[in-house]
Amino acid sequence: MSEKVEVSVSLINDKVQFRGVSKTNPESPIIIDYLPPLGDGQGFLGLELLVMSFAGCVSTGVVALLRRTGKNISGFKMNVIGIKRANPLSLEKICLEVILESDNTEDLEMQTVIKQAEIISPVWIAIKNNVEVVAEYKIIKTV
Repeated sequence: MSEKVEVSVSLINDKVQFRGVSKTNPESPIIIDYLPPLGDGQGFLGLELLVMSFAGCVSTGVVALLRRTGKNISGFKMNVIGIKRANPLSLEKICLEVILESDNTEDLEMQTVIKQAEIISPVWIAIKNNVEVVAEYKIIKTV
């Protein structure tokens, strides 16, 4: 049986500002809006949320895979840039940079984990044939 991902958005102003709520986390709404003049620019853009979802999903996969193989993670950050296509307005490319602080992770292991994350991350799978993804990483050795 398929599981559901349930969210709802409700219009909250006289332009295009919405309050988004997830069934799994209803006490943490997000505000979705568009730039003026269509919107007020007081919330996240749809493509920002897509890129944020991608970053969160892939980061979860990378950290879980690293920990599963006994890697010590003293710090983790992912910087992500989404590059838009103008016509039609859409996401053309995502460039991600993982910055990992670890005392026992090597380059080859990091490359392998990123490739595995591509296979297991639901958001990456969802965009795979429509958005180019370029992944880079930096390992900061800790003692």
